[in-house]
Amino acid sequence: MKDTPGQDFTSDAKQVQLIERFLDNLWAERGLSDNSLQSYRHDLLNLHNRLATNGKSLTGVVREDILTLLAAEIKRGKSPRSLSRYLSAYRQFFAWLLREGKLDSDPVALIESPKTGRGLPKALTEEQVESLLASPDTGTSLGLRDKAMLELMYATGLRVSELVGLALSNINMNQGVIRVIGKGQKERLVPIGDEAHESLQVYLSSGRPELLKGVQTDYVFVTTRKSGMTRQAFWYMVRRYADLCNVPQKLSPHMLRHSFATHLLNNGADLRVVQLLLGHSDLSTTQIYTHIAREGLKRMHETHHPRG
Repeated sequence: MKDTPGQDFTSDAKQVQLIERFLDNLWAERGLSDNSLQSYRHDLLNLHNRLATNGKSLTGVVREDILTLLAAEIKRGKSPRSLSRYLSAYRQFFAWLLREGKLDSDPVALIESPKTGRGLPKALTEEQVESLLASPDTGTSLGLRDKAMLELMYATGLRVSELVGLALSNINMNQGVIRVIGKGQKERLVPIGDEAHESLQVYLSSGRPELLKGVQTDYVFVTTRKSGMTRQAFWYMVRRYADLCNVPQKLSPHMLRHSFATHLLNNGADLRVVQLLLGHSDLSTTQIYTHIAREGLKRMHETHHPRG
């Protein structure tokens, strides 16, 4: 929704509050470092201040406002890399505002970033994933829950928000699939896989009832408070297990999603199948994983090409 009477999204405090809420969401979803979050904060506060100077707000901005600001940055000698960084922050912020119902349209949707090269998502090795998945203590109800969550995320490539928001009504254990409500309320069916299916079955039959103690909820993954898991709690949980095994200290939950895609491609999966499983609307978003799956692609070429 745009700025309207009775909804004071335009005050300075409310605008800053929106930015901080977005940063909290970024931290929970992607586990960004303090430096990265501060960079987002700097760029978005600068955007807010520049817009306010012209009598505009973050929830009332249009495409022409963004283009005017970018043109001013170019005149100031900002590099293409800096402009791309600004646009990246803007895109994620405005996409979040759309999901939150604070905007009717995305003001940066049709603005292209300068060509600067694209960063690659980080993925774990298959050995590191195995170590991580073996970390929870399955002798406890919390360990059964954590094991099921890690197995399911790696087996399905779910986003963190999709995992913690998963409902019992969206799981078909007989068929071994889950129905996922992704970005833009788009639905997709994702197979669970044998290992994740087994871990989920044990958790649902033993761990979850012990945690809930008779309380009814449709959330699959619950806490000792008998409520659904939050993204922040899942992030802390992943970091805790990262400390217990030989995986990078900067491990984020999103790296399991990256690992899911990379390992599928390494083992010969079709790119369009991976696109469907990840819930990407654009194949180009999925194609970036081919760059970090070179080892598997090279092996496939050597095996199948007549001159490999």
